Amino acid sequence: MAAELHPRSGKLIGLSNSNRTAQRNQPVQEFNHGLVLSREPLRDRDVFTVRIDKKVNSWSGSIEIGVTALDPAGLEFPSSATGLKGGSWIVSGCSVLKDGRSVLEEYGRDLDQLGEGDCVGIQRNGKGELHLWVNGQDCGTAASGLPSRLWAVVDLYGKCTQVTVVSCEPPPEIDGEEDEDVEDEMVSRTHSRPDKFPNNFEPDSGGGSSSNSSPAGNSGGVAGLGVVTGSMTTNDALLFHEKCGTLIKLSNNNKTAERRRPLDEFNNGVVMTNRPLRHNEMFEIRIDKLVDKWSGSIEIGVTTHNPNNLDYPATMTNLRSGTIMMSGCGILTNGKGTRREYCEFSLDELQEGDHIGLMRKANLTNQTPGVVYGVVDLYGMAVKVTIVHNHNHSDRLRRNNAIMRALSPDVGRPRPALSLTPEPDVPDRLLFHSNCGQKAAIISDGRTALRPHATDDFNHGVVLSNRPLHSNEVFQVRIDKMVDKWAGSIEIGVTTHNPAYLQLPSTMTNLRSGTWMMTGNGVMHNGTTILDEYGHNLDRLKAGDTVGVVRKEDGSLHFFVNGVPQGPAAWNVPPSVYAVVDLYGQAAQATIMDDLADLPPLPDDSSEGPTAMSPGSPCSISGATAANDLRFHQLHGTNAVITNGGRTALRQNCRSEFNDAIVISNRCLRDGELFEIVIQKMVDRWSGSIEAGVTAIRPEELEFPNTMTDIDYDTWMLSGTAIMQDGNTMRNNYGCDLDSLTTGSRIGMMRTASGDMHYFINGLDQGVACTGLPPGNLFAVVDLYGQCVQVSITSSSGPLDNSLCTSNITEKSFPIHSPVAGVAHRLHSKHGKNVVLLGDGCQALRVDGYAHGIVFSAKELKTDEVFEVRCRTLNYHWSGRCALGLCLLRRGNLLRFYSPVQDAVTIPCTFSLMEKTWDQQLLQWQRYKYATISVNMSNFSIVQFAHPCLHCMFQNVYAVLDLYGKVTAVSIVSSTLVEDSESCENEPALVPTVMMFLENHGKNIQLSNQNLTAARVSSYNQGLLVTAQALPRQQLFQFQIDRLNPSWTSSLSLGVIGHSPDRLNFPSTACCLKRSVWLLQRDSVFHNSLKICENYGPNLDTCPEGTVLGLLVDSSGCLHLFVNGMDQGVAAQDIPSPCYPLIDLYGQCEQVSTYDYMRCQGDMEKADMVDGIKESVCWTPPPEVNPNKTCEYQALCSRFKELLTLPDGYFNEDAKYNLCYCESCHKLRGDEAYYKRGEPPRDYALPFGWCRFALRSCLNFNRIKTHCEVSNAFKKWHIAYHGTSVGSLRRILDHNQLLSESSSIFSLSPVKTEGHGSYGEPEENSAPEREIPRVQLSPTMRFSGLEVFAPKVQFRDPRSLRCHQAQVGFQVCVRPGSYKVGPTSLGTSEPLDPRFSNAEIDWITKEKGGTLLYGLLIRVE
Repeated sequence: MAAELHPRSGKLIGLSNSNRTAQRNQPVQEFNHGLVLSREPLRDRDVFTVRIDKKVNSWSGSIEIGVTALDPAGLEFPSSATGLKGGSWIVSGCSVLKDGRSVLEEYGRDLDQLGEGDCVGIQRNGKGELHLWVNGQDCGTAASGLPSRLWAVVDLYGKCTQVTVVSCEPPPEIDGEEDEDVEDEMVSRTHSRPDKFPNNFEPDSGGGSSSNSSPAGNSGGVAGLGVVTGSMTTNDALLFHEKCGTLIKLSNNNKTAERRRPLDEFNNGVVMTNRPLRHNEMFEIRIDKLVDKWSGSIEIGVTTHNPNNLDYPATMTNLRSGTIMMSGCGILTNGKGTRREYCEFSLDELQEGDHIGLMRKANLTNQTPGVVYGVVDLYGMAVKVTIVHNHNHSDRLRRNNAIMRALSPDVGRPRPALSLTPEPDVPDRLLFHSNCGQKAAIISDGRTALRPHATDDFNHGVVLSNRPLHSNEVFQVRIDKMVDKWAGSIEIGVTTHNPAYLQLPSTMTNLRSGTWMMTGNGVMHNGTTILDEYGHNLDRLKAGDTVGVVRKEDGSLHFFVNGVPQGPAAWNVPPSVYAVVDLYGQAAQATIMDDLADLPPLPDDSSEGPTAMSPGSPCSISGATAANDLRFHQLHGTNAVITNGGRTALRQNCRSEFNDAIVISNRCLRDGELFEIVIQKMVDRWSGSIEAGVTAIRPEELEFPNTMTDIDYDTWMLSGTAIMQDGNTMRNNYGCDLDSLTTGSRIGMMRTASGDMHYFINGLDQGVACTGLPPGNLFAVVDLYGQCVQVSITSSSGPLDNSLCTSNITEKSFPIHSPVAGVAHRLHSKHGKNVVLLGDGCQALRVDGYAHGIVFSAKELKTDEVFEVRCRTLNYHWSGRCALGLCLLRRGNLLRFYSPVQDAVTIPCTFSLMEKTWDQQLLQWQRYKYATISVNMSNFSIVQFAHPCLHCMFQNVYAVLDLYGKVTAVSIVSSTLVEDSESCENEPALVPTVMMFLENHGKNIQLSNQNLTAARVSSYNQGLLVTAQALPRQQLFQFQIDRLNPSWTSSLSLGVIGHSPDRLNFPSTACCLKRSVWLLQRDSVFHNSLKICENYGPNLDTCPEGTVLGLLVDSSGCLHLFVNGMDQGVAAQDIPSPCYPLIDLYGQCEQVSTYDYMRCQGDMEKADMVDGIKESVCWTPPPEVNPNKTCEYQALCSRFKELLTLPDGYFNEDAKYNLCYCESCHKLRGDEAYYKRGEPPRDYALPFGWCRFALRSCLNFNRIKTHCEVSNAFKKWHIAYHGTSVGSLRRILDHNQLLSESSSIFSLSPVKTEGHGSYGEPEENSAPEREIPRVQLSPTMRFSGLEVFAPKVQFRDPRSLRCHQAQVGFQVCVRPGSYKVGPTSLGTSEPLDPRFSNAEIDWITKEKGGTLLYGLLIRVE
């Protein structure tokens, strides 16, 4: 047959070289329409072979080849070969398609991986079978039953742009061939194909080992082959049996099994193999699909039952005979557990794409029956699996080593036939192993590894050394080539896995056992970060740089960068580890460096090298290490677990274990250094709580006791209120009680230079705890005892600046002097509610509305000092002008300023207001009582001050700036003198990056509105999306929840991902992402699917439609969550750059849109104006509309209110004034805990934990008639609370005032009065002279809500039918001067509210008309 192509071809094909060469035109612009066919039909056994001449890297996919029964003379050519119908068989990649539908997966060589010069051919043999040939080697039968008249098909698809027909001849015949049957059976032996490996790991051992025939008696022909052990003809492949569980659907020639209705049913998914397993035969499956609705997952094992005769049970563990199954991490025999913890891996934790297999060992036949079938139970989460035939070609030989090591203890150990020990005459040279990643290649005799197509793929470039490393042997590679397309770069480390048996993952950090890797500037162990900020950042290396790794004799692991030791990275690393290099991202090629003469000797002292401090080494007083390098040591108590890169410690089994959870700092504390932790989780099962202190005992020398107070030497601890030294109490009644702390409380400890020990609670110094602490090595110690379960080291740990201590847990302290070069000022942390500070306090951004944008300088202006700001952004949706001036406040007043004012005009003692739209403003305070204001460096005005208090207060002058109207963002550019500011004139403006969603997203996501809006169009998951642009530091990315679907439970989660998402394979939910991911879900923070923080911010599941959520990474790499413009504090630290915002539209959340922070609000906020009266500095805004429209707690309180059968006329008909103060709702609104109200202003606490139902104001006070008087009372009166009983509610509402009879406990003895006024009508037989009741009030519900004042009642919720307890009370306005402040009448010494002392928490009033009912309060437990 002539080796030519048919003249008719695809529309982009050009033929040349006598129709032997085909070229696809416009290869960079078009990827298809490149179909060519053979000129004549194929003859039997002819191999139609073409050579790949040219490829491009613009596309994915490559050459496709096959046969078709369609005559090219009358064929209408489709765009690609897979579009051929009517009897066409096409090999695409490593799959075989018939008429466009897949009939065989994992077949032969992957055609997409072939390069220029490779040859590929197609053949139909005499038995009507289709064979693929690659570089002269047969890949086996691809299909059978082919018709006799067929044309060869070649598709120049994707990367392949030119081919040339090489030949069309039969393959060379076998010597001594007797017939075709013998040829077909012996083909694997005669050609010695490297792509056709035996399906076992045992070496050939002569004829004796080959006599193992199939137990079913159907492989006698194979047994007669003698030396061909383990080879298996393709028609005897291991498949699933046609008889299976009632919900199972088989496909892919019975290689794939899927459970129907996976969201409705979790069992009846049993499948078995079509024949018994042979000795040493691997039965391996791949998990294709999981659902996250059920608990439990796949189960695998063997059974003696024949599938033809078996009545399939709902689950295989129900069988009581002849069955062994692995379920979870245990083994069940005949349905009963025989091994509770078979291995460290649990099948319930496997993910999509993971492999699991089993093998019946030939040398253990006396322990298992002779005939066993493989069985898989698609239970719970497991929905779909596929049998993996790893004998197809060498790339499919790799096993999932983690699973194999668990299922077979022999796997991973050296075998005689695969011994890695070199022969005596071969030098013991370190080379790369031939088994490498799918996208990697080994060249230069094993010295160089590369990713040939580095611009197309960024992973699958893992390579290992050919032998284990010796102790103190340095493995070093040089980066030869890099590409600039991807993020991330080379990663290096060691692993205990033998490369001969390892199924290499896409990246080495995905392995969950026996692996230590340096990635970026961190170190990961088994996929979890154990060190942050370690050594030089590998992502910044260039071509020519070198990296190395060595394991010392003491088991410590060290890394080198350009020959410089980076210090110890891990300890207790086992011997016989293999070196690993991951050519990830930018790294495209690396070569092993044999000449180590220039490498400096490995330091014996671990203190050498940057940040090379051992967890047990003494601290360096020189302060070479950063202040934030404090971590928990790797050595700890039995029940303690260290996560989050050493920042978080928790006690496992917290409800069954209460002690044995001592953790210690990784280094000693310096003098004046604060070690601070925050309590993140507590349980109410035990008595006692956290204990904290210091010890002089090194962690390596400490035998961790049950509790730290058991140590009898060199230890100082605070337990409860007792200071203990060496286990003995040396002082009681210290200033704080650790047992009274709750979730969110912060505890710090510090030793001063004089040897005094101080404790800090929520940033407040509790005084000297003990004295005489020895100088030198003192380690911080925390005992997670009793109720305390989890703590994390805070960002405040480090050298302490006492002048900036703050009790606000979400506020980050910073020094007065700005770290920004050339900038002398910063803005104060107290500012208007719509302001966000960026750039370490050097920039201010108004994120919402047009007002509430006031900011102050962080310190007073000195004489001749210049405060200069530059306008960054303008929003022309608003009118109005910016204001700049001076504010004269006495020292300390500014720190207590809670930003309730709307604009700068209402601030007392504010002068020199600048009413002009400006680009740059300059304010200078000069010694002669005047200020100079300049606009664009030109003096605008000079204002003389004549304030009467000026001479006594001029040293307390603050700059004040009002971001009002058009101006929405400014930054400080001032130095100290006027002329210095000229250097900042040409500073470029900050241009925010426009954030759009990436086209690569979850399969249920649909983008619209120029990729600014994303919607989930089906189901409840598969809704992952990321932004196309990386999130710049200090830029706020915001989006709005557009639509919720109450049919589902849970809602969205959000966070950031630290690597490029361009080619990310999105899982079903964000919690399945486990590499460089920080996720905010509900009210918790997760890092790589591990929870690192609880009770952070509001519960995201309760966010209603219209909520605006935002993410910001500050200049320190800390992640912040913003809810409706309110910063919720630091959620996580050490966020890499670049990072990409990530959103999971899960459950109820179905649509979001990016929210430009310049977006205008259509209407004025209710906090800005009340009844047309502008607020003063002392008046706080009235309650805003409750944003949490779907709050379950508020709904529960409403149902209890309905059970009270109170008349609706008493309540405000507008439900928007009803406010819920549960944790999620008040955090969504950004409520402060305390506000001021009245004239003179007085503090009151918001009733957190209660729900308020607004009352009709005009009906509640019979002495106030006009609307103006009511508004005046709301504004000028004080706020207080009154607890009462349920039985007294109706009488109080009927009388429109609080009564002494409202609660016999709550009332005091009445006092006689001269007048005859009363609160209600006189009762029958009452005396004409009446006593005025004395009513008890309080500024906090922590006092008024006590059960002695507000008794609890039990009720059954009509909706859930569950029993609850409820309390009631009132929020009231009380006239200033009508009440007396006194100590509590309960006699308790414990402080009830941190803001109010017990001496001023009890208010008594006896004036008639002195109170005004404001709202009904309800609390339900």
